[in-house]
This record gives sequence, structure tokens and C-alpha cells, in this order.
Amino acid sequence: MRKGENIYLRKDGRWEGRYPKGRKSDGKIKYGYIYGKTYTEVKNKIFPLRVHYSTLQQTRGTSCESFEEWVIQWLGEIQREIKPSTFSSYFYKLTKYVLPKIKDVSLNELSGNHGRLLLKSLQDRLSKATIQVIFRIINKCLNCAKKNGKIITNPFSEIQLPKVKRNKVSSLTRSEQSRLMSIAKKEKKNHGLPVLLALHSGMRIGEIAALKWEDIDFESELISVNHTYQRIGALSTHDKTQLVFTESKTNSSVRVIPMGKSLKKILLKHRKQSKTSFVFSTNGQPCEPRLLTYHFHRIREKANLSKIHFHQLRHTFATRCLEAKGDVSSVSALLGHASTQMTLDTYVHALMEQRVHVISKMEKIIS
Repeated sequence: MRKGENIYLRKDGRWEGRYPKGRKSDGKIKYGYIYGKTYTEVKNKIFPLRVHYSTLQQTRGTSCESFEEWVIQWLGEIQREIKPSTFSSYFYKLTKYVLPKIKDVSLNELSGNHGRLLLKSLQDRLSKATIQVIFRIINKCLNCAKKNGKIITNPFSEIQLPKVKRNKVSSLTRSEQSRLMSIAKKEKKNHGLPVLLALHSGMRIGEIAALKWEDIDFESELISVNHTYQRIGALSTHDKTQLVFTESKTNSSVRVIPMGKSLKKILLKHRKQSKTSFVFSTNGQPCEPRLLTYHFHRIREKANLSKIHFHQLRHTFATRCLEAKGDVSSVSALLGHASTQMTLDTYVHALMEQRVHVISKMEKIIS
């Protein structure tokens, strides 16, 4: 054996050569091995491999831990920073669609070609919107690996994804809203109250399910949104889903919503009948969102409204606020959006009336 070549004669008579492939997750060197009948045979085989992996480490990074190993570490690091529902979504999409294809590929061997092959396999199974979400998660994961110095570049960052046509956000017309509210007010056992609350506040169904009486300040006429209650995908193999009651994770989703006079009157009446700390409850626990959805669909059927879902009540609230000449910043804060741009992008159609009014006023001025 010559010094520095790492080629040895084994006890079984074969020659063995080893070459560094990169660093494992614990920082130790990971070696690859070549075997041959003669020293020269091994030397000739090992030379191109050493050049390949040396170049790989210089151009792509030193980490040769598998993509699966890094995903597990990354998910562990971000679990406390994101909402349980978000974490569940990341976990499900990565384990269901991504890891089966590239879990054994080393980080520094991961290439754009792996991404394109993954994209091709997903296009036969999933919608364009879902594919975009999956690649957004992968890019977050790989960008974190880059930030941590494991790889030099994110090989998936330049992959061209199929464009998704943004669907127009659908809200109820004023007559449809009036019809729905009329039916909701007549519902027994206050089953229509969640519908009215959504239309008056823009709260999400999980936020309504988690609402406590202590979150409502009747004197100041304010509703504080601090928690959410939702059914998410379970991480265990025993259950498909699980109910989770958590604090709102983002600063924007934690918000205070002014309470109108009519909503206050309805809630005060409901509080007199309530015996739990939750505004809507089942056996002392928060009312499951699926049950709220069930009651909503019964109400919309009575109102002869088809093909609408509970979340459209939130869209309707936002649309009415904008139609009432509410400024985008205030409406964005009421909805708990992360930015006003998100509100603008989502409710561009509702702002059209205001834009028409602006043009009309401008023409009067210049004429």
C-alpha cells in the first residue's frame, strides 16, 4: 500500500480501496469501497470515483447524508415553529409523495434531474396546485440545508413547475347572504349562530370552534382570536386524523375583531343558555369543525344554495367590507392575513367597484 492511497490487501486475497464520498450527519467521513483481484485493478477503478466525489463536494456540498435523514432532522427542527396542521401537511406530503422517490439520494448528489423525474411522476397523480405546494415544501427543506452549509446550492430551485390558474374567490351575493342569514336565525339550538358569526366577523371555522366566552369582551364589543381547533392528519399509523386545539401560531392570525350590535345581541342571548367555557361545545369540549360544517350544509340547503362551502362565508364577509369602502389594510387585519398584498390578490374582484368609482371621479376632474 502506498501512503495516502487507501488501497489495502485483504485477508481473503482481494484488494480493497476506499474513497471519501462526503460527510455524514454526525460530521464523520463517509467512505465508498471498491474491490478487485489486483492492486492495479482497484487503483484504476478508484481514481475516477475520487475525482467525481471530490468535484461533487466542491460544487454541491460535503453532506452525503440521505435526503430522508435530512428531512427527518428538518421536520424535527421546525415542528415547534409552525402550526400542527402545517406540520401534518408537510409530514404527509413528504412521506407520501417525495420520500418514496428520492429518500436514498445523498444531499450532495441530489440534482435537478431528480426533481424533474419527481415532477413527472406527480403530474400523473396530482393537481397542479398540489404539486406546487409539494415543491414549495421541498424547497424550504433544501434551502435550510443550504443555510446550514450542507449543500452549496438548492438543485430544485430552478425547476419549472406547471402554472396554476388562480380561481376567482367566490362570495355570496347580497340576496343569497340575506337568505342564508334569515334561515340561520331561525335554527333551533343556535345551530345557525356559527354561520352568522362567520358572516359578521370573517373568522375561520377552526377559530369559531375554538372560541371561548373569555375571548369576547361584551363591554368593549371586541372578539379576540387566539386559538384554533381543527382536525388534521395524524402522524401515527393507528389513526388517520386527530383533533388539535392550539394557539394561533402567526402574529397576523392573532387579532381583535370589533363586534357589531346585531352580533352582540345574538351572542348575549346564546351566552345565557351556555353552560361551558366554549361558545360552541359538545360535552364540555370545543365543537368539532365537522359538526359545524354539517349544520351549515343543512342551513344552506334550506336556503336553496348549492355548491358553497363554509369558507365562502369568510370570503363574503371580506367582500362586504370592501364594498362598504373599507380600506384594504383594515380588511386585511380583520381577516388575519399575513400582508395586505395577500388581501389584494385574493379580493381583486371586490375592489373593482371602487376602481370604477375612482376612474369616474378622475374623469369628472379632468373634464
